[in-house]
Amino acid sequence: MTRRIFLLIFFTFFISGTVSCSKDEDVKRLDLSEIADIEKASPQTGEKPLRIAVGGMITPKEGFAYYKKFLDYIGGKIDRKVEFVDREDYAEINTLLENGFVDAAFVCGGPYVDGHDQFGLELLAAPVAYGKTTYHSYIIVPKNSPVSRFEELRGKTFAFTYPQSNSGKLAPAFMLAQMGETPESFFKSYTYTRAHDKSIRAVAAGIVDGAAVDSLIWEYDNLKNPAVTSGTRIIKKSPPYGIPPFVARPGLSPEIKEGLRNAVMNAHNDEKGREILKGMMLEKFVSIDDSAYDSIREMKRWLAKQNK
Repeated sequence: MTRRIFLLIFFTFFISGTVSCSKDEDVKRLDLSEIADIEKASPQTGEKPLRIAVGGMITPKEGFAYYKKFLDYIGGKIDRKVEFVDREDYAEINTLLENGFVDAAFVCGGPYVDGHDQFGLELLAAPVAYGKTTYHSYIIVPKNSPVSRFEELRGKTFAFTYPQSNSGKLAPAFMLAQMGETPESFFKSYTYTRAHDKSIRAVAAGIVDGAAVDSLIWEYDNLKNPAVTSGTRIIKKSPPYGIPPFVARPGLSPEIKEGLRNAVMNAHNDEKGREILKGMMLEKFVSIDDSAYDSIREMKRWLAKQNK
């Protein structure tokens, strides 16, 4: 009983924390009212800084600092001050992009599809990780769990990440729908950890019976923190999906978009850029077509039809 109480307290603390990002003190956290106030107070002369948000990382918290370095690197390449906007909610980042309060962002596949289809979010480039521009949703269980198939998680506890996450919610929800199930009908209970690495740790600690996580983050963790991932076991891999891309808001000038695109796509060609990309576990950035995300669209459409 004592151990059960301890795990409950630990899990409550665990999932109530922020998304898996170590926060530098100089990171500016902005909400809509703060941004409006800043813009009113900005000098009328001179260029405003570009605001770039980081939402769809393909690394856990250890890689967060490299994203900050990468934005500084981009700013140097385009000779423009870049302001790093740290937001924890995928939907909120889309709102900031839609309303022009953020100029560009690293987003997950699901939010990209929503933003592109709803208000014209534009692809700039996509990272190449492990030789591919795709990733998967991994269904994981504790290493010593008797569960060997997704279907065997019926009546168990489960962790999603974000409601808008492709790998952390949409893909497993689609798997369930194909079985004629919903999270409510299938699992004993479920929660949102709000971070893929938190889901991995919750499974490794036996706090939940299973979770759906981003394959890129699991693989990163497996290289950097094998003591954690060794406590988990992958029982199902989804089909491949378009990798979390780098995007621009609608209305951003063509010159700025081209500068951002060139900066990220040529980062692997110089020593400083390569070093930062290495820390992010990326090989380079490349052009990618919107059709790479059609499989995510199809899942969303299919689920929407089932829910009518």
